[in-house]
Amino acid sequence: MVVTQVVTGLPPAVDGIGDYSLNLARELRKEFSIETQFIVGNPNWIGAKDIEGFPVNKVTVHSTANLLSLLPNEAQTRTIVLLHYVGYGYAKRGCPFWLVEGLECWKRNSASTHLVTMFHEVYASGPLWTSAFWLSSVQRHLAVRLVQISDRYLTSKQGYGRILQELAQSKQTQLLTLPVFSTIGEPKQVPPLAQRYRRLVVFGGCSNRIRVYQKSGLELSETCQRLKIEEIWDIGPPTGLGLSTIDGVPVVEMGSQSASNVSDILSNSLAAFFNYHLNYLAKSTIFAAYCAHGILPVSPRSRKLPIDGIIAGRHYWSPVDNTQGFHDLDELQAIANNAYAWYQTHNLSVQAKAFAALLADTSK
Repeated sequence: MVVTQVVTGLPPAVDGIGDYSLNLARELRKEFSIETQFIVGNPNWIGAKDIEGFPVNKVTVHSTANLLSLLPNEAQTRTIVLLHYVGYGYAKRGCPFWLVEGLECWKRNSASTHLVTMFHEVYASGPLWTSAFWLSSVQRHLAVRLVQISDRYLTSKQGYGRILQELAQSKQTQLLTLPVFSTIGEPKQVPPLAQRYRRLVVFGGCSNRIRVYQKSGLELSETCQRLKIEEIWDIGPPTGLGLSTIDGVPVVEMGSQSASNVSDILSNSLAAFFNYHLNYLAKSTIFAAYCAHGILPVSPRSRKLPIDGIIAGRHYWSPVDNTQGFHDLDELQAIANNAYAWYQTHNLSVQAKAFAALLADTSK
């Protein structure tokens, strides 16, 4: 079986969807002998035409005709498309008409075409003064059209799942919800916190890490004090902040690192800090990476109600819930263990098995 994955980007570009899809392609090949060819939906993407034996094409312009020229046709055996959908990844305002119209046309042309859609996002919303507010209904309409032409679809958040069920209206199809997996690897064994350096990691894209330092500096400082952190390692593209210390704790700017190096660092560090909306942790590959490496995830905020099975104080630690002094490692280890166990229910192996089953069922 060969599947065509439509993505927003691939390495060497920094693209979460690209990293996710490439890791999935590797696992599908390794465990299920399912091959992948990629279509990159970004004309500005620059990369190889072959990545690890996976053929790569890209659209040269955002048009229905250009997309149709790249999609597998009836004469080919490759008639299954796996779309990784996030509106803003395919159009500046999150309204990729060219993509949806191209897939609709492709589906109409032959009964042997099959579409599986992974909704990494559904549609945006925001305050009255933002473009997200004014374009929300258009984005929603495009999502409805995608649901209608998809033979199967899945998503990363239970909240997205409920939205998709509403959009599906009377259409009956299988809906699977799987939080994302770590895109920097999954160590087979993770050392206990007691055997790790008293090091805190801040990892991710530039904007996410700037938000950590500028929006949650106080909570970061409190975390370092209460966990007796000796060093902060900043991993990712340069932020330009020129940090050297945070309340006396040295900050080491590591820059961008390979996935294997980041994995090694996380496996030997005590804690990892993130500043991410708690409603969306299930779709964060950074949070997934922290959980997969048995490190203590730390958030500047806390939410009492569980979201996607994630609970404050059980799957992540927050200084706002822990106003006392140092906490013993047994308590912190329990949180790290819970986060690790939560992750194992949807790790890469589990997800590849789920995707393989969906693809096999769709192709019948």
